[in-house]
Amino acid sequence: MRRLFANRWWVIALVSLGTVLNYLARSTLSTVAPTLKTEFAITTEQYSYIVMAFQACYTIAQPIAGFVLDTLGSRIGLAVFAGGWALANMSHSLAGGWQGLAVARAALGLTEASAIPGGMKVVSEWFAPKERAVATGWFNMGASVGNMIAPPLVAACVIIWGWRSSFLVTGGLSLLWAALWFGVYRPPASGGVARGAPQDRWRDILGRRAFWGIALPRFLAEPAWQTFNFFIPLYLASVWKLDLQHIAMWAWLPFVAADFGSIAGGYFASWLVGTRGVSVTTSRKIVMTTGAALMIGPGALGFASSAQVAILLFCMGGFAHQMLSGALLTLAADLFPQRSVGRASGLAGTAAWTGGLLFTLVIGKSADYFGYSPLFGALAVLDALAALAMWRLLRGVNRTSEQD
Repeated sequence: MRRLFANRWWVIALVSLGTVLNYLARSTLSTVAPTLKTEFAITTEQYSYIVMAFQACYTIAQPIAGFVLDTLGSRIGLAVFAGGWALANMSHSLAGGWQGLAVARAALGLTEASAIPGGMKVVSEWFAPKERAVATGWFNMGASVGNMIAPPLVAACVIIWGWRSSFLVTGGLSLLWAALWFGVYRPPASGGVARGAPQDRWRDILGRRAFWGIALPRFLAEPAWQTFNFFIPLYLASVWKLDLQHIAMWAWLPFVAADFGSIAGGYFASWLVGTRGVSVTTSRKIVMTTGAALMIGPGALGFASSAQVAILLFCMGGFAHQMLSGALLTLAADLFPQRSVGRASGLAGTAAWTGGLLFTLVIGKSADYFGYSPLFGALAVLDALAALAMWRLLRGVNRTSEQD
């Protein structure tokens, strides 16, 4: 097994599986949300507090997770964090109300914050710049696969064994992955923690224009993906009056489209670099802009005439967002030396999740009064602004000359 995972594409397959289980765990709540709202008499505003407990802790923990990963290395760091998020997800089954769910959700956010910094660190260790967007596309695809399989899997658990079982099952799968990762993964000879190497300071990372060229676009773009993750089932239930079985039938489709968007974005960037002679950084800008333009789909959700049309527009949005997301995530490995990728990615993730947290607060305060349509329109505008910010801040910025 260890010899098998000495191949970089098998390594990224294992990382992708971990990302699938990470997002499966976090998506369990959104799938059972209609059931929990009924059982515990949870309002939309209280549900938004549960979501924000996860978002706030995830936001705070990302640079910490990046520091731990840069210090311990990807093998030990990801195994510890994956075991932690598995247990935190399973603890949801003990909740007796929205407050208990919020506490469990906070613990999940603290541990799941490692997924993207960890994945990007592995990509930086194993892949050359030309291939990084493709590798990121494949592991980032795990996010949408996790969201895709959550509705049918979780709905089946709820129907057969009750809602508490869904958290035990999805958490247990992550626990198995943590053991597998620790048992078989070994970093390449040139990767891992560089003992004795000079470490970039936090303020050095924050002081670079390249960092803000990643962080600000992620701040503006992240609300779309988090809204898809946390609110599609509630939107379908509240606007189109779908029950749990019909939500399970439809809610996974946008994440299938997101899979294709994630992969397409990676190969599009690679084609731009290898065939068209575009610089690495410019290729990310072009992919980002293309995805932002396609976000017009969910932006027009207010004109949907049926639940099926709404799902189609969500599919367009899932494809678009994961296309642009892969470009944004890869920039941390493109523009920072390997020893700092975890922290740079984590700090940018904090900016991203701050944007998501603020937008969730807006949804919680306004969705019941004004509906979802204006909110989805705002998401398309934010992604367009993210693309503009990326072009402006990364003008003249290319891959770092520092090499590990």
